[in-house]
Amino acid sequence: MGVAVRLEVFEGDITSLWLDAIVNAANQQLAPGGGVCGAIHRAAGPKLAEACRKLAPCPTGEARITPGFDLLASHVIHAVGPVWHGGHSGEDEALAACYRSALTLARDHGLTSIAFPAISTGIYGFPLERATGIAVATTREFLAATPAIERVVFACFDAKTAALYRVSVAASA
Repeated sequence: MGVAVRLEVFEGDITSLWLDAIVNAANQQLAPGGGVCGAIHRAAGPKLAEACRKLAPCPTGEARITPGFDLLASHVIHAVGPVWHGGHSGEDEALAACYRSALTLARDHGLTSIAFPAISTGIYGFPLERATGIAVATTREFLAATPAIERVVFACFDAKTAALYRVSVAASA
């Protein structure tokens, strides 16, 4: 199967996906928060917060893995993206590292399918179009060297985000 076929865009709730892992756009304390993070914690149940407390803190650009508990996904990979500070504080590199770290955990745990939200584009303020390009390019580069990961889904909460991801995935094919 070619790399182009392995990338998908999904518009909807990431917690509804039945995959090996979904990625949580986490904070450094791995604590329940708002947005995607809050939705994942609510859907997974209280055991997720308990598991996260044992793994915190998690530096920006890194990721940690827990069971999925009450989610359809068997695992949650908690990836800490950068806060946007204007683009001159290493934000691009930190965001790329965040995706690579999550994909590395998936590979190392024998997972073959994973879904990412648009990490850092909510309250962390990373410009959506810029983040989308980094997410797709970093993922495509990782997949080229990692055939064991068969499916990556970019789970987008709204139509605008999904449209940007579709364009970026098509342009990088």
